[in-house]
Amino acid sequence: MNEPVTSETYAAQVRRLAELADRVHTQRAEARTWYDQQCAAAERAVTEAAEQLRDAEREAADARELVERVDAEAAHLWQQFRARLGAGARRLGDPPGPARDASGDPLLLLHGVRGLLDRTRQPGELPASANPLLALCGVVGAAVMFALGAGARALGARNGGDLAVGLPVLALVVTLLGPLVGLALAKRLADRRHAVLSPRPVTVVLVAGLVTTAGLLILAR
Repeated sequence: MNEPVTSETYAAQVRRLAELADRVHTQRAEARTWYDQQCAAAERAVTEAAEQLRDAEREAADARELVERVDAEAAHLWQQFRARLGAGARRLGDPPGPARDASGDPLLLLHGVRGLLDRTRQPGELPASANPLLALCGVVGAAVMFALGAGARALGARNGGDLAVGLPVLALVVTLLGPLVGLALAKRLADRRHAVLSPRPVTVVLVAGLVTTAGLLILAR
């Protein structure tokens, strides 16, 4: 037969049960707190990972844009360089690729290259060694226009009438334009040498043209 439970034993069991219930409640609360903390940490990790992914995508987009910009600028500068070299640039081919050991900002490097091309693009003055060619331009221009004027005078003399009056005047005007034609020839020479016609070359051409024109007019009398 079961022995009767005393009141003291029953009370102890009730206290024991209450203690166990409190312990279970505490452990459940701790587990819930730990779970909430883990969920919050996971959410923070996901948020940080998403932000890092967006940053990486922005950096990748910026890098692609920079590469495209650098490639386009390099191709443009290479084209200018080839145009500066003229016919000899055919051997150069396509722009060279990036150097493996290159360092620094590529935009700054391209800016330096652009500055070099701009400085070389600025035309200089024809050297003094070009004076004979400049004088020859004046002589040729004067001789050509004098020949045209002589032809106009001869045509007027053969036809008579109004042409005999108008063509000699036109011939004189054409003849006097000889030095200016020489300047046009000198300008073409300067362009081929990437130079400008400063006062000295202009003076050489005009003096040579005027002297030639005057000499031919004197000889034609």
